[in-house]
Amino acid sequence: MTRVADIVHFLEMFAPPALAEEWDNVGLIVGDAEREVSAVMTCLTLSGDVADEAAEKGAQLVVSHHPLLFQPVQKITAESEEGRVLLRLIEAGISVYSPHTAYDSAAAGINQQLAETLGLTGIDVLIPKSPTPDGDKLSGLRLGSGRFGELAKPLPLGRFVELVKQKLSVSHVQYVGDLSSPVNRIGIACGSAAEFMHAAREKGCDALLTGEARFHACIEARSLGMALILAGHYATERPGVERLATILADEFPALRVWASQREADPIHWA
Repeated sequence: MTRVADIVHFLEMFAPPALAEEWDNVGLIVGDAEREVSAVMTCLTLSGDVADEAAEKGAQLVVSHHPLLFQPVQKITAESEEGRVLLRLIEAGISVYSPHTAYDSAAAGINQQLAETLGLTGIDVLIPKSPTPDGDKLSGLRLGSGRFGELAKPLPLGRFVELVKQKLSVSHVQYVGDLSSPVNRIGIACGSAAEFMHAAREKGCDALLTGEARFHACIEARSLGMALILAGHYATERPGVERLATILADEFPALRVWASQREADPIHWA
């Protein structure tokens, strides 16, 4: 019998909560740790349609990258989208675990996956952190947030942009910089992480790949002479959700595990 607690224990070893950013809300957010589990669904964000999928397909646990309940709440009602999602999950007896920035920063986490997908070499962390109590048993990498590494050979920014589009299966990206300028050392910070540009610059990076950035962050990148590639929040993190479903299925072969099939990027390009 596999319990919620068994999966939580594995996830906490795989992506130690101590790696999470201080502002984050990671861990078991909804549910009973002693409840038995036979089916697990992963997703990027628990929207209403994704919660419906989990209930209809018989999941007892959802591993949602983005956590519910970022802010303290005083009531849970159907008057809000978050309240409706929580009530749907609770009524169906579904537990929710969120690894979020702990998974972003884990040794085999999303930023590491992105760096490897782009073929970077000499990969290391952008912002080192102190070791967790148990250490990181999955890799020789130092612990910390973000990643950086080097391309096999320098490329014009325009060629690198095309590589990002190909590897992340997106038709458009936003960018800051001169497409003819060469880039070699690349910083990686999934999601919404333009603030990592300063750490990337300190590491000698020519460009930072992230999901999205505010307008003023783009102006700052331009003033720093730092190329910025914005591939989309969904595009930089959803592959990690799919990879996590495979990792959980390998670790718990008796379970039925899948990545949400209804989830889709809410942003479209005309």
